[in-house]
Parts: sequence; structure tokens; C-alpha cells
Amino acid sequence: MESMHRHEFEDCLPDGFDDYYRDQFEERWPQLLASLFEPSTRVDRLNLFYGPVLTPSTSRIDVSWSRNPAISHAFRPACALHDPRRDAHGLLESYRMDPASMIAASALEVQPGDRVLDMCAAPGGKALLLAESMGAEGRLVANELSPTRRAKLKTILQNYLPSERLKHIQVTGHDATRWGLHEPDYYDRVLLDAPCSSERHVLGKEKERARWKPGRSKQLARRQYALLCAALGACKPEGRIVYATCALSQLENDGVVERLLKRKGDQCVKWPTTFPEAFVEATEHGWRILPDHSDGWGPMYWSILHKQA
Repeated sequence: MESMHRHEFEDCLPDGFDDYYRDQFEERWPQLLASLFEPSTRVDRLNLFYGPVLTPSTSRIDVSWSRNPAISHAFRPACALHDPRRDAHGLLESYRMDPASMIAASALEVQPGDRVLDMCAAPGGKALLLAESMGAEGRLVANELSPTRRAKLKTILQNYLPSERLKHIQVTGHDATRWGLHEPDYYDRVLLDAPCSSERHVLGKEKERARWKPGRSKQLARRQYALLCAALGACKPEGRIVYATCALSQLENDGVVERLLKRKGDQCVKWPTTFPEAFVEATEHGWRILPDHSDGWGPMYWSILHKQA
């Protein structure tokens, strides 16, 4: 099996890519690599603000997903609503995204009335989930540094959220590494879905493969750590932070969290929890979903941190 995978994929891998990840995943790597070249699984998640009453047939929903509220109202792609309808207010009926992203965002456990910061919010799928959870009295700041991605984020929010909910959402374009200095100890919940290696995306695009270097992960990890420190600063005492990436590199996942815990362990602790899905794998400091052990979901990594009083 391994020789078949290498013969099929090695010609298009960036120099050093195979060795770099084989060192981390060992005998699992050939199967995981093959899964990265498969189409990424997406589902259509129903918009809870959509006008008409949604009464889908139970035969169209995989009821086994209902154990997790984040994906309990998502369709499988085979029976998805491929062309979402709009209601009388122009809101779209469903949003297509990776179920692993839903699970990671739901780990923030936003409560009605919370002040929420989404530090790197584009394209907007996780922000929609947070907006549903914060209730009519909550506040969401959706930040995105890139002007192009920020414009897309605004469009997504406008297409899926009613005007009364948009009044409680602010879209910004700040350098998030300095956020803790501007609004210290302010947010009940902070989501940091950090820019990362995104290896599945890299392998799918020739230009991205040409740009990949073995040292890229280390460079990204430095910025990710700066962002996570800013998230800790912006979070209020007794608040919660979810650090997430779509990276495979352990340096960008547990490595970033471990560095924070070593340097600022007096300020935060890992939050103990469990996930019912068998495909959610525990790591030293968090959880991950990888496409070879799920239904093509991910990669997605997340860690839950609680800020000490």
C-alpha cells in the first residue's frame, strides 16, 4: 500500500515534504497523505435565521451526527441543498463547510450575551456559528487582516444574518497580535483560528506546492504564538479561548499551546472535556480530526484554554 501511495503522489510533493511529515506521523503517514489528495468533505449547514420554517425530512439527515449540537442540523453532501434558497429578507438557507470546523468552533461554548472575539474570522463559517450562539444581546467582533478576505467575510455575514443580529457584529481589520494591549481582559470568549500551513490546501495547488519549504512551519508557529498571547490578553479572567488550525504540523498545534503553557501557565490552563465522536483524536494539549480517520473531514486541530482569575 505504501509503495502505491508513493508512486502516485511523490512526483508532485514539494522537496522535503514527505520526510518532514513522515517523521511526525510515522507508519500512519502514507494513508494520511493519500487522504489529503481526496476531495475534502463538506456539508450544508442550515441557517437558523432563515425565514421559512425548516422541516426537512428525517431521511435527509444523518441522525448519528445529532450527538454534537454544532452539526445536528447539517446535511450530508449527497442530499445537500446545492443551490441555497433565499427567504423574503434575502438570507441564504444553508452554508457549506467542513464539519470538523463546526466541532472546533462549538468547543468555544459561546453563551447568550457573551462578548466574543473571532481574531482571524474569514471566510466566515465559524463566525456564523458564533453569531447564532451569542443571542440577541451578545457582541461579536469578527476580525480579518486581509482586505480581500475581509470583504468576503462581510458578504457572508450579510447573506446569512438578519439586520438585527448584524447590529451586534463589528467587522475589523486589525493586526490581531496586538489585541491584548488595546482591549485587555475584555472578551468572554476568544476564537483564534490561526493562519497556518494548511497542508491540504498546499497539496491541491501547484503554486502553493512550489512555495512550501521545511522551515515554513517554524515561521508560522512564531506568529501563531504571538496571536495566542494576544488572545490570552484580550480574554477576561474565567473566560475561554479556543486555538485552532487546519495544519498537520505538530509545531503549529500542540507546540504553540505548549509554549504558551510553559511561559504563561500561571494565567491559563487547559480545559478538560471529551468529545463523543470516535474520530476526534486527543493530542497532548488538544484534539484533532484528520481525514484518514474520519469521513474525509479536516485536518482540524483545536485546544481549549481557560484564563485563570
